[in-house]
Amino acid sequence: MGPLMSLKSSDSIVVSTKEQSWVDSVMISLSPEQRIGQLFMVAAYSNKSEKHFREIDTLVSRYGIGGVMFMQGGPMRQAKLTNRFQSQAKVPMLVAMDAEWGLGMRLDSTMQFARQMTLGAMSDEKYVYLMGREIALKMKRLGVNVSFSPVLDVNVNSKNPVIGNRSFGESKEEVTRRGIAYIRGLQDHGVVAVAKHFPGHGDTDVDSHHALPIVPHDMKRLTEVELYPFHKSFEAGVMGVMVAHLYMPKIDSTRNLATTLSKPLVTGLLQEKMKYRGLVFTDALNMKGVSKYYKPGEVDLKALMAGNDVLLFPEDVPVAIRKIKGAIAAGQLTQAEVDHHVRKILHTKYWAGLNNPKPVTLDNLQEEMERPVSNVVQEQLYNHAVTVVQNKSNLLPFRTLDTLNIASVAIGVTEVNKFQETLGYYAPVTKFAISDRFAPDSAFARLIPKLQDKNVVVVSIHNMNSTPAKDYGIGLGTRAFIQYLQERTDKKVIVAVMGNAYSLKHFEKSNWLLCGYEDNPVAQSLVPQVIFGARAANGKLPVTASPKFKVGMGVATPTLGRLKYGVPESVGMDSKVLAQIDNVAREAIAYAATPGAQVLVVKDGTVIFNKAYGYHTYDKTKPVTTSTVYDVASITKVAATLQAIMFLKDQGKINLDAKVSTYLPELKGTNKQNIVLRDVLAHQAGLQAGLPAWQTTLKSVETKKVFYASRQNDVYTNEVVPGFYSIRSMEDSLWAWTVKTRMLPPRKDGKGYDYKYSDLDFYVLKRLAERMLNQPLDEFMDQNFYAPLGLSTMTYKPLLKHPQEKIAPTEDDKYFRHNLLWGSVHDQGAAMMGGVAGHAGLFSNANDLAILLQMNLQNGSYGGHKFFNTPVVAEFSKKQFKNSRRGLGWDKPEPESGGPTSSMASLSTFGHTGFTGTGAWVDPENNLIYIFLSNRVYPDAGNNKLVTYNIRTRIHDVIYKAIIPKT
Repeated sequence: MGPLMSLKSSDSIVVSTKEQSWVDSVMISLSPEQRIGQLFMVAAYSNKSEKHFREIDTLVSRYGIGGVMFMQGGPMRQAKLTNRFQSQAKVPMLVAMDAEWGLGMRLDSTMQFARQMTLGAMSDEKYVYLMGREIALKMKRLGVNVSFSPVLDVNVNSKNPVIGNRSFGESKEEVTRRGIAYIRGLQDHGVVAVAKHFPGHGDTDVDSHHALPIVPHDMKRLTEVELYPFHKSFEAGVMGVMVAHLYMPKIDSTRNLATTLSKPLVTGLLQEKMKYRGLVFTDALNMKGVSKYYKPGEVDLKALMAGNDVLLFPEDVPVAIRKIKGAIAAGQLTQAEVDHHVRKILHTKYWAGLNNPKPVTLDNLQEEMERPVSNVVQEQLYNHAVTVVQNKSNLLPFRTLDTLNIASVAIGVTEVNKFQETLGYYAPVTKFAISDRFAPDSAFARLIPKLQDKNVVVVSIHNMNSTPAKDYGIGLGTRAFIQYLQERTDKKVIVAVMGNAYSLKHFEKSNWLLCGYEDNPVAQSLVPQVIFGARAANGKLPVTASPKFKVGMGVATPTLGRLKYGVPESVGMDSKVLAQIDNVAREAIAYAATPGAQVLVVKDGTVIFNKAYGYHTYDKTKPVTTSTVYDVASITKVAATLQAIMFLKDQGKINLDAKVSTYLPELKGTNKQNIVLRDVLAHQAGLQAGLPAWQTTLKSVETKKVFYASRQNDVYTNEVVPGFYSIRSMEDSLWAWTVKTRMLPPRKDGKGYDYKYSDLDFYVLKRLAERMLNQPLDEFMDQNFYAPLGLSTMTYKPLLKHPQEKIAPTEDDKYFRHNLLWGSVHDQGAAMMGGVAGHAGLFSNANDLAILLQMNLQNGSYGGHKFFNTPVVAEFSKKQFKNSRRGLGWDKPEPESGGPTSSMASLSTFGHTGFTGTGAWVDPENNLIYIFLSNRVYPDAGNNKLVTYNIRTRIHDVIYKAIIPKT
């Protein structure tokens, strides 16, 4: 805490001369009645009417109240009211908020951090400190200087209806560690922390908002458990404490007298025995725990006489002031006692900077409240809290994805939810949602046959509540459904509870059980990441949920090197700069450079940007989503054929400096008998740029009849487009024509050929790969790469796996296929072969392509598997020849100009672009991946605006500008 004030329980308050002078001068300026006014902190709502605001105006200007506590509303409205009220105050007021898990607890348009039970699951309290810091900085920006947090109640009663997940847990030591971290996070950044609810609200089964809870414990028990965190927080310098509305007969047996109103407790125990010198706040005086037994005014007087400094949420300030004045006149209370309380309040105001008050600046308020680093802290909190409670045979995290047939059943949430979306990033997942948490058994029964072919079912439970009496919002149907799957099927059932940890008692028979503690988009994203091993799980249960699930339980699970999904600042990227990608992408769509696009960015193994723009077509009927599948065109070269070639090299099956005819003997005796594999990979083997074979097959009506038919049969097997099929031998014909093509002129120095980008190179490489693998390329890639990687969209011939509406159409082909190409490969040569080629034919969304490239960036390691055993990717991705920028198969930046990449890309960057308007780049030096997918060829392949406006490269530039320099 700051240097101006020490509140350690063993000391008296130590202040500077300047501070004492200010307090003395204010006290002299205040009349006795105005001093009484300083004791009150009233509730204000920025979402109420002008009538309410005027009532507060009156309390400030006429009665001189000492503070306001803002409840519901919005940040801008609250800031304006703060300025309004403060401008009328003779003495600047303390402004407080009850924001235990952030301003979002009270205000719209603001962030919610984690509940305290979630924080209790983490092993490292430093993240609690960081949360306290973020909350404090937001509060200060909003003109708030008092936070009614943390909750230091030790929640030892699972039936507690009011504390529950507001507590750090049932261990007094863990509650203390985290509570002190929270306090320091607030006070180190200028906000008064108020520990609550003294002397401990954790062992109650009644809500003090509605009645007066009874706590029967004696001083021995209270000292050992409930008072322990408070005592330690006093030693740590907490500046405020809030007294709860409890009935504790072993401390004060006065009938129906709440601890808030008890002098033996507030003065005797708290201030005399425990020597607490900080500011003492009542809990809200309108709560039934006190208001049920005393009228407005009376309750305030009793609270003041008990020893409280600040009277919170009074129901009638004028009446309370009259009651207090009357008590002074009657000798029940002295002016000196009132002055003592006021001086404590003024010292706190000085510490908060109210000796030199400044109005809240309204300019850029919302923007500055949205601190990007807060998103990082929020992510860290939920990440470190996720708890794997049961993990039979270490099934979690999933490793062999190609053996799993996964279904997800989300209960209590709609079909569009972050949990299932994130599951789908990692593997093909069949998704079902039952939005009603209390759905009848019949709803679940209808679902069971749809799960018949699945061997893994992930059941996530959402939209829960924290009410023990209502079973935390988990219906009987939900429990029966899970029990049926566990006991009557052989499926592995993973249960993810996105809510209160006490609810785990309903799932004692679960072999695989996780707790995410809360149900929001951040938590919903992180639990699936743990399930698939993108993130480790280190959380421990902060409470005992049942005899089987005790406090401290939690199975640590490892990371497997899969992509994480997180916020830009977590990996040193500036989200505000990245937002400029939106402008470039929307410009592309506005100028009809493409009807739609996907942009994805990975930094340090974390996807920090994944957005879809525009529509499938210009009629704007179907929006692009991040799951939309695109024809990636020539990216096929590196995402399919090159992976197979690298595999062969990794296995020692090929020699890059051998002649291709070594592996394809039919080249012997041709003009290609001496071409070398390394040269083919680098596009400098002297091969022509392409093969206009489709035109050859359409020379005449008779020729067309030889090669094509309108119906598929044993002779015409290859689907060019639906309703148009090529002859079974088409690929052999194309190969024969490829072999017969003329070679380019050799270099003048006689040393080989100049660089010439060519599809024919990859006709050759596909042929070589399939010959050496003894397997079709598409089958090999699916079995050895795509399925093990969990790629749900990447495939050749996508119409066999995906509904057409999931795929973005490409060209309206009026010259060859006379069809809108929608799910059929755009490239003519690939289409003639039925959609499977070495140079084109692959379809994917951005996420799957990013996974494949991340595996390459990690030199073949991904998801606990080694796809390559040697540094073959590094070998293939480096520049090979002085006269060409290319690697082996991979394209690279132009050293002088930067193109086809951003000029800021490192020279180690590798990747490829595609004719349909795609690009994929990996920068090992910056640990960065950039994916751009579009269908710029819709409806006309002559549309070159994507290049004209330099869209892909400009987005790449933005990404590099967003990298925050390391200091």
